[in-house]
Amino acid sequence: MLPFCLIAFGMNIQQQVSLKPYNTFGIDVKAKEFVVVNTIEELCILCAAFNLSDRKILVLGGGSNLLLTGDFEGMVIKVNLKGIEVVKENDEHVWLKSMAGEVWHDLVIHSINNGWGGLENLSLIPGCVGAAPMQNIGAYGVEIKDTFDSLEAVELSTGNTTVFTKPDCKFGYRESIFKQEAKGKYIIASVTFKLNKKPELNTQYGAIRDTLQKNGITEVTIKSVSDAVIQIRQSKLPDPKVLGNAGSFFKNPEISVELFNQLKVEYPDLVGYPTGINLVKVAAGWLIEQCGWKGKVVGNTGSHKDQALVLVNYGNANGNEIWTLAKAIQQSVFEKFGVHIQPEVNVI
Repeated sequence: MLPFCLIAFGMNIQQQVSLKPYNTFGIDVKAKEFVVVNTIEELCILCAAFNLSDRKILVLGGGSNLLLTGDFEGMVIKVNLKGIEVVKENDEHVWLKSMAGEVWHDLVIHSINNGWGGLENLSLIPGCVGAAPMQNIGAYGVEIKDTFDSLEAVELSTGNTTVFTKPDCKFGYRESIFKQEAKGKYIIASVTFKLNKKPELNTQYGAIRDTLQKNGITEVTIKSVSDAVIQIRQSKLPDPKVLGNAGSFFKNPEISVELFNQLKVEYPDLVGYPTGINLVKVAAGWLIEQCGWKGKVVGNTGSHKDQALVLVNYGNANGNEIWTLAKAIQQSVFEKFGVHIQPEVNVI
């Protein structure tokens, strides 16, 4: 029987629910328990009632950074917290708070429509706002940490809320405290961004410059940058509603300067970007393509024809098929280049 507090809030914990509609790979597995939370109050009560730190749980937003390899024998919590509001502003900046269940791209468009800069390079990234700081999402020279102010999270063991500032989050390349020591201890409820009323445009990424030029844009705005990013992404990445995928499956690896220089001799087309002392970031997609995977179909899955970094479900693949393909790609890249590539998606 449900705790009275859950009944009072009208919360319904369903049994044996298919997760196919809730993950962009379209993998048809079942959750032993499934519940939707619509407010922070519901989330706090759910955590307090069950002490979720002692249970196997999976938190779902947009399901766009997830590979499910089997039925989930625990509780799946669908975060449906909605709302966007300005919580503070001055002459230079606006602090925009978004609830975790908002669609990420909707938040980006909301900021652009109001003339607030900072998120435009992150247009059309799939998923919900709550997942963005977990992996410090980034694209075209910009990461979440660049505009991040703070977030509010609910502790699974108590149902209490905690505020995390930027230093608290320990952001790194596709990393945060929520993928490390705080993993499985909190559910993000809201995120606040510090955006610019006088936008500072970031068009250093070559593809953006080329697209703006191709589009005949002479006066660059946050809207034109967003439009360029959308155009680039749509030209390279398949729509999950048409072809199941989770976007970029692997992170771009960081390798030593020494290894990069060695590889550059043998592969002059290899491009790298310095990221720190003795480190260079290289494109995982390029490495995968050089190993012959781009466009290759393996059973019900494969590497997409336009972007080797994207693994796809051609309609009937299960999670283990996709994960087997991913491991084969990892192995071939290591054998050819001596480089380890790691998944960006969460494999469950």
